[in-house]
Parts: sequence; structure tokens; C-alpha cells
Amino acid sequence: MIAINDIHKSFGNKKVLSGISLNIATGDTFCIIGKSGCGKSVLIKHIVGLLEADSGYVEIDGQRISELSRKELFKLRRKFGFVFQGAALFDSYSVFENVVLGIYEHGERNMDVLEREAKRVLSAVGLLPEARSDENYFRKEWEILKDKKPADLSGGMKKRVGVARALVGSPEYVFYDEPTTGLDPVTSEQIDELISNLSKNLNVTSIVITHDMFSVYKIANNVAMLNDGKVQFVGSTKELSTSNDKIVREFLDRYE
Repeated sequence: MIAINDIHKSFGNKKVLSGISLNIATGDTFCIIGKSGCGKSVLIKHIVGLLEADSGYVEIDGQRISELSRKELFKLRRKFGFVFQGAALFDSYSVFENVVLGIYEHGERNMDVLEREAKRVLSAVGLLPEARSDENYFRKEWEILKDKKPADLSGGMKKRVGVARALVGSPEYVFYDEPTTGLDPVTSEQIDELISNLSKNLNVTSIVITHDMFSVYKIANNVAMLNDGKVQFVGSTKELSTSNDKIVREFLDRYE
């Protein structure tokens, strides 16, 4: 569980977060929405310990982030996976190299372990068939996919590779930054279905920053809307869609 308690953060004279409090339950798919500059990305950086609050605190699974040593924080971050906007793949790396980069940088050099993990997560995101279905077919598809470069992939495939990379090491929390931005409607819907299926099948807690209200209504269990560094709304998607709050309605009228 993630507990965010009265977080305040300023950069110089600019107040970015003004008393944010939220609870994100284990296994939830939680969307954070709001106009650009409202504090969404800054809030995420506090959750993962990249920024320190001026006041208030974040607890993850009962551990207060600000009280952890560097070693303890590094260990906690092993529970996190990140899907960056635009997938953020390295152009000169193959699909295989992009996917296993994290555990390789953390010291894993056993090629059998690296390949096994890559196959597992690429199957989980639908880029490889289930290994048990047809071993020869699986091996053939793996040989084709693993050496492809990002330039060889469609936008949807790049996004799936980015999600696969986030799943390496079986994280408990996966953060998605605008996962459907730049994708066509069909591919966006496929990515929404992928996020929903991963949350259910792998029992991960998903935190999604997005402006795509179609995605919000499709994948979210709960939603928080930020406005000028404060929580303007928090609740279910049904409660969001029927809210009479003026600021919420203005946002929905713009992005729905």
C-alpha cells in the first residue's frame, strides 16, 4: 500500500504540491489526472524517493521513504517498474538488450537467466506466444524478435517492449507515464487492455499518469485529479463521471 500524507513541495518561490494526501491500495489500478503543471510528475517522484518533501511523508508497505537509508531505498525500488512516455527505448540496443538492461546493470551476467526473464516478460505483454503452446514456434518467434531494434517496431510494439522492461524482476508497483500518448485509437485500446490484464494476472499495483479519459474509464479502479498542487477529486470512475465540481467538469469537458 502507498500512503501519501500531507505532502508539500516548493521549488524556490513556486509552490508545486500543497498538502497532497492519497492512499493507493495494493492491487489497485490508480489513475492520476490533471492539466499540465498541476504536480502529477512531482508527486510520482516523491513516491519513488527521487524528491524529498518540504513537509509530509510517503509510506510504502509501512516504510517511510524519508527515513530509509540509501541502501534501504535502493532495495525498496526493486519493487518498482517504470513505463516511460514514448517507451524510452535505446535505439542502438536490441529488444532483448532493452528489456534486460536493468538487471544487467544491477550485475546479472548469466545469459540463461537474462534470456529466461526476457522471454517471460515478452510473453506477458503478448509479443511472444506462451512457451508451452508450441516450443518450436516459440523458439522461432523469439529468434525473430530478440534482435530487432526499436526502429523495426511499430508504436504499439515499442510500448509493449517498454512495459516488458518494467516487469523484469516481478515488481509489485508499476508506474505508467502517459502510456497511450501518440498511439492510434486501436493501439491505445490494446495498451489499455494490457495494463488491465497485467494488473489482474500479475497482481501488481498500477499507478497511471494520463490525460486519456477513455483509458481512465477503461482501466482505473480509482482516480485522483490534481489541480494547482492539491487533490481536487479522489474516488471511483463512476463518481468522477457524475461529479458536479466545476473544476472537474471543466477538465472532463476538455479531455473526454
